[in-house]
Amino acid sequence: MKRRVAWLIVLIGVATASASLAQAPAEPAPPGTQAPPPAAQPAQPAPPAAKPAQPAPTPAAQPLPQAPPTEAYTYNPEGRRDPFISMLLRGIDLRGGPMTRPDGVPGLLINEVTVKGVVKSPRGFIAMLLSPDNKTYIVRPNDRLFDGTVKAITVDAVVFSQEVNDPLSLVKQREVRKPLRALQEGK
Repeated sequence: MKRRVAWLIVLIGVATASASLAQAPAEPAPPGTQAPPPAAQPAQPAPPAAKPAQPAPTPAAQPLPQAPPTEAYTYNPEGRRDPFISMLLRGIDLRGGPMTRPDGVPGLLINEVTVKGVVKSPRGFIAMLLSPDNKTYIVRPNDRLFDGTVKAITVDAVVFSQEVNDPLSLVKQREVRKPLRALQEGK
């Protein structure tokens, strides 16, 4: 900061000194000597000696050569995580905002539901699932949930096939078994 102020003072001093010299009247000539005549300025500017060289005329404008079309890049993960998908944005649809889950059974997550009952029907077993909002839903084998499917229903449990949404995991599906009666702690 001090250097800037110092330079500014020096520049102002130089500018004022040169301005005062330019405006100062010429010293009078000593008596007895003749003052030189003021420099005569030509009445008309001198014509230029030669015209500057004109650039050579260019042929008709030709389009620039275009790069060959490129193919769209696709990534084949082959069991590795996709480096172009952010690991911080789990649970968010990349096309625009948080994912909306549909109503009913297709909107339930496997980790959110609890098995409240299993019923034998003429076509096999059906299960009653309790959702986090205390609604009961009835599911059959091969019914789709938000993150998996009902793989099998047995007398005492429901087996789900859950899709793994972890980019670091090599396994893409896992089996989750939810028993009818949860184990009581302490017994």
